[in-house]
Amino acid sequence: MDGLKGKIVFKPYTQKQPTLFPPSLDSLVPPNHLARLINEALDQMDLKLLLESYTGGGASSYHPKMLLKVLIYAYTQQIYSSRQIAKAIRENVIFMWLCGGNRPDFRTINRFRSSRLRDKTEKIFGSMLTLLAEHNLINLEEYFLDGTKIEANANRYSFVWRKSTQRYSTNLDKKVKKLFNDIDQFNQEEDQQHSGKDLLEVGESSTPVSHEKMEEKLAELNNIIKDSSTTATKQRAKAAKKAARQLEKDYIPRRKKYDKQLKLFDGRNSYSKTDTDATFMRMKDDHMKNGQLKPGYNVQIGTENQFITGYSIHPNPTDPSTMPTHLEGLATSLGFTPQVVVADAGYGSEENYTYLEERDIEAYVKYGGFQKEKTRAHQFKKQFYAENMDYDQRKDCYTCPAGKKMYYLYDTKRKSQTNFVSDIKVYQSEDCSACELRDCCHNSAQDRKMAVNEKLARYRDRARELLSSSKGRIYRGRRLAEVESVFGQIKHNNNFRRFALRGKEKVKIEWALVALAHNMKKWSATASTPLSI
Repeated sequence: MDGLKGKIVFKPYTQKQPTLFPPSLDSLVPPNHLARLINEALDQMDLKLLLESYTGGGASSYHPKMLLKVLIYAYTQQIYSSRQIAKAIRENVIFMWLCGGNRPDFRTINRFRSSRLRDKTEKIFGSMLTLLAEHNLINLEEYFLDGTKIEANANRYSFVWRKSTQRYSTNLDKKVKKLFNDIDQFNQEEDQQHSGKDLLEVGESSTPVSHEKMEEKLAELNNIIKDSSTTATKQRAKAAKKAARQLEKDYIPRRKKYDKQLKLFDGRNSYSKTDTDATFMRMKDDHMKNGQLKPGYNVQIGTENQFITGYSIHPNPTDPSTMPTHLEGLATSLGFTPQVVVADAGYGSEENYTYLEERDIEAYVKYGGFQKEKTRAHQFKKQFYAENMDYDQRKDCYTCPAGKKMYYLYDTKRKSQTNFVSDIKVYQSEDCSACELRDCCHNSAQDRKMAVNEKLARYRDRARELLSSSKGRIYRGRRLAEVESVFGQIKHNNNFRRFALRGKEKVKIEWALVALAHNMKKWSATASTPLSI
């Protein structure tokens, strides 16, 4: 028996074997498959707004609900290209089942995504939040806010910088004004053809010369060129022809170009020629100290139980100024205002604290230096801060750790990038010359000046109290697991680091699909029972 080998038996393998009944696509989709959850969820969501965008007439259209199901499922499978989605529809059983036998091509998918979904994704997202709340997955009361940068679909070397444009514009003004002045001086000798009037005066004003003024000057120069009846006017015509050519071929096109660029900046320091809504910013995945600037968008999201409950797209690379706009978007587009907002120190500005207080939102928002306050080194430095000094309200002065009086000097105002104005009171020490603590206190050659923002100090005291409470410690611990894990899931696990569409409006659509797909995957992962709703 030891020398005998067993007979090898294979299962039947016949590729062209016919079947009496073709298999149903539904039987090929597992009962707990993610696609079934997406299918059932969208069937229950209110999508009337999407259906109303079709006017009827002409050839029949693919059902928008079917296309939306396909897009959301594709995004859960890390398929973001319209061509790749169309390929999956032809080859993948799950996509075939979602399509119900339809086979839209990539043009149809791309047109639906970039055009049909415009101005509708926020309502669709709101319908999903309602569905999640009905199943007790979220309650829309706690809101964990954070942001990340996503690269735009734009050339990395297509940057336009505001400072450079302003410099080029100023240099152009100098050249134009010099040209105009040269023409005026040349025309002083013979002026009769213009009824005693000089050509348009420019002067030495710092106001830019508009392209309209240049075109007026060009029209006057063309009139001089036409009139060449005398020797003197011929000389004028020769000079006018040269100036007119310079204006028409060089100066006027450049002025229009710079005006258009300055308008596109809209408060930003840069934009991309490929996607003018994208701003150049340093991405978090650049591990180098001075990593390469890339065109991108600042994406802000709010989460609850790791479900995305709100989102917004911003062109500015920093987070502090985005909070009011983001929360306003929740109220207007999604119809809810959270009771509690939890955010890191990047949002701890006076403007944000004021906004949250005016709307009775409990703010568990860190401020700059909150973590350092607990270190041993800070324990020594904090005695030099205004909030830790003795204050005499009657004399309106502080007493520094060295016993020196710091008297009120004047009031001033500070304006943020969003034009929020803060009231500042400035105090100055009576004499720091022989102070033993001078090196620890400040390094100014003069007596120390101290700027005090009383309103911000009050907000920080309140934030410190909330963050240090038992409830605050729980929120601080949850924040790391809330938003950061969502960004990690999207950017690293799902490999979504670059938008496929261009322009802020289309980027909003694409991020809405990312958020919808994430919520569906999260729902699928948290379901302990068969995925039926």
